[in-house]
Amino acid sequence: MSKPIKVALAGAGAFGIKHLDGIKNIEGVEVISLIGRELAKTQEVAAKYGIEHVTTDLAESLKIKEVDAVILCTPTQMHASQSLACLRAGKHVQVEIPLCDVYKDGQDVLALQKQTGLVAMVGHTRRFNPSHQWVNRKIKAGQFNIQQMDVQTYFFRRTNMNALGQPRSWTDHLLWHHAAHTVDLFAYQCGSPIVKANAIQGPIHPTLGIAMDMSIQLQAASGAICTLSLSFNNDGPLGTYFRYIGDTGTYLARYDDLYTGKEEKIDVSQVDVSMNGIELQDREFFAAIREGREPNASVAQVLPCYQVLHQLEQQLA
Repeated sequence: MSKPIKVALAGAGAFGIKHLDGIKNIEGVEVISLIGRELAKTQEVAAKYGIEHVTTDLAESLKIKEVDAVILCTPTQMHASQSLACLRAGKHVQVEIPLCDVYKDGQDVLALQKQTGLVAMVGHTRRFNPSHQWVNRKIKAGQFNIQQMDVQTYFFRRTNMNALGQPRSWTDHLLWHHAAHTVDLFAYQCGSPIVKANAIQGPIHPTLGIAMDMSIQLQAASGAICTLSLSFNNDGPLGTYFRYIGDTGTYLARYDDLYTGKEEKIDVSQVDVSMNGIELQDREFFAAIREGREPNASVAQVLPCYQVLHQLEQQLA
């Protein structure tokens, strides 16, 4: 077997832990450095996962010669600059969604990736969820064509909390984070670029400074349309639900579960080696490094999504 890929993971919060859980199942990969904002909490997570090196400074981890690759699960506002730092240090990088919250910054990451030839990937997990993979295979086989996607992304976040119910040090964003999942997935599943995009948003929250409700309409060059509703005000079932309306059927995707339009469950357990989208995303990252190839959800592949988000931001302004 080839030598293990040694990883530094930045972000010891809710999403960093999801990656650590996924990596445990991947042979030939070892996390050797953990970076977090608060040293004591980071040490606690590192001890649980057997990670020896702990720091609050990404630059310190980037100096470790043995580190081959970095996974960034840090606040949105740091993603582009930290991705650039990893590439400059000669490390492959996977950055959690979104790649950036300023389109120019994303363009800079792509330019440096092309210059270095390193693997640079973004955590567009929906491409890897077995439910969406199942639909994608049906499309590629010519058995299903999307006419419309109807998507609801709903959370209850009137205070600044993360997925573990802990206070955040940064503010999440409906457009640059949560809409990015659907904007990218819509174009990816249609196999067709987005040619029209419109957005409206609700009132700005007085303390968080962001819109808590948003509605987005998209159209692909294929003619397919997408309607996306997002809310941080929704006090009810939480998460993202996708309705694929096509020429030969209707499918409902709820994370890793898939149903027909008549609520008949579809078995997607054999679609891939795991039912965990984060683990599958990480497997693709490490496979691309080993094989010296472009990964699915590379910076180059997902950058058009961020161009659409930039255009929508301009509209909303």
